[in-house]
Amino acid sequence: MGVDLESLSEATSGAVGALLSTTILYPLDTCKTKYQAEVRAQGHQKYRNVTDVLWEAISTHKVLSLYQGLVTKNLQSFVSQFIYFYGYSYFRRLYLEKSGSKSLGTKANLIVAAAAGACTSIVTQPLDTASSKMQTSEFGKSKGLWETLSGRSWSEAFDGLGISLLLTSNPSIQYTLFDQLKQRLLNGNQTLTSESAPRSLSAFYAFLLGAVSKSIATCLTYPAIRCKVMIQASDSEDETKRIQAKGPKTVANTFYTIWKREGLLGFSKGLQAQILKTVLSSALLLMIKEKISRSTWVLILALRRYFW
Repeated sequence: MGVDLESLSEATSGAVGALLSTTILYPLDTCKTKYQAEVRAQGHQKYRNVTDVLWEAISTHKVLSLYQGLVTKNLQSFVSQFIYFYGYSYFRRLYLEKSGSKSLGTKANLIVAAAAGACTSIVTQPLDTASSKMQTSEFGKSKGLWETLSGRSWSEAFDGLGISLLLTSNPSIQYTLFDQLKQRLLNGNQTLTSESAPRSLSAFYAFLLGAVSKSIATCLTYPAIRCKVMIQASDSEDETKRIQAKGPKTVANTFYTIWKREGLLGFSKGLQAQILKTVLSSALLLMIKEKISRSTWVLILALRRYFW
């Protein structure tokens, strides 16, 4: 009686979409993360661009190391997206029921998305930190999940939580834009779905809207994104040790390091790779989610007859 079936359907389809998109794009994610984590004086960088990371893996015959931390990242993506989509759908339905409104306004949508994102960050932060440390370790020297987590205190496992909470604005912006654009498209074509099932977009429109909404959200929040990667980077990296020697890896110290060593342009280092990866990932996630949402809904209704 207390189970919100529509929220459960949204959460399940979103989590499956996250799992598939993360796996497909993981090598790009590893290259992007290692490039972002490096902070050195201009002209003395190990990686001039993202392709240098890929070439290092190829030239050292460690291509498979591009997948280091994949299991942890998949677990983090699945859990976080399940929690996010369930929370977003649940809070959205709760707001509509309490307010008596038929649709969610932009301000309310942002608040609902931020609340769902905050819950997600708090629960999954240790996995997020562990996956970042595994990705930024030297090729072939990444530790396993348990070894990565057990070798640190609880406070270190939650490295970057503050900025992760700040970055809840990213999915808030993304999903608010996506939801608003989606509703406009669906309201213009009432024949897309039946009355008994949640309405969904075609694969093309889901991919397109996902790409547009994520691009805007990424550009607006990128300085914080790069700061988070640096805070969570593996302690085995020489540059990270230099940063730690000057003080704890706080948001203020990290921003200062970027400004001092790379200048204003340092806050946009890796932006193109971030947009490419996150846009493709988000667009694939939303496309897969929209395509399987109806099947998931039908499956849940079928299971309901037997277990509820």
